[in-house]
Amino acid sequence: MKRLIIIPTYNERENVVKMIQRLMAMEPMFDLLIVDDGSPDGTAALVKEQQSLFAGRLHLIERAGKLGLGTAYICGFKFALEHDYDRVFEMDCDFSHNPDDLVRLDSMLDNRSVAIGSRYCQGVNVVNWPMGRLLMSYFASKYVRVVTRMPVCDATAGFVGYRREVLEAIDFDRVQMNGYGFQIEMKYSAWRLGFELGEVSIIFVDRVEGTSKMSSGIFGEAFFGVLKLPFRKIKRK
Repeated sequence: MKRLIIIPTYNERENVVKMIQRLMAMEPMFDLLIVDDGSPDGTAALVKEQQSLFAGRLHLIERAGKLGLGTAYICGFKFALEHDYDRVFEMDCDFSHNPDDLVRLDSMLDNRSVAIGSRYCQGVNVVNWPMGRLLMSYFASKYVRVVTRMPVCDATAGFVGYRREVLEAIDFDRVQMNGYGFQIEMKYSAWRLGFELGEVSIIFVDRVEGTSKMSSGIFGEAFFGVLKLPFRKIKRK
């Protein structure tokens, strides 16, 4: 069983080395791919230093400029398929996602095709977020559920595991959203293609170091993009 974690980065020098060392020490064994969008703070250089310690398990793709969350993950998904990984995981670099929860996501993939680290499937499990951002996130997931009827409590979650066959079935060229709406579209596409989704309750803790990448533009793309999802034809690749 080959497992790959994909982490997109932009200006994460405060967190990236600590995250790499934490993930490389985990059992079961996970490989790690960092997709860096030309971070001016030297994030990629720090990853390269760590590669000498974790040869063959730590990978880096450097892209020219800030090209967006969705395209970073698609780049990582293609890498995973080309290198024969069986299970692929998404997570953030800022420790808002607890690396220990990867084990529970991985276990859920024994019985589900997609495993979602959910902030809202058992109440509201978010720490240190401003009330405005918490309400926006919570009701965004409620909105997605009403519009799409997808049975997921945390549609915008970015802590997700996929079996290989899910990524093989989704046509990445037809994915339209690039910000946090990308997370919604990927889950919706998998569900419409008949794959079973499951949620694992997690505690989400806001970043301590570094800067959030959320913006009103990202939120707007997701809000209006969701309205179009029920009218789109989702076909297997």
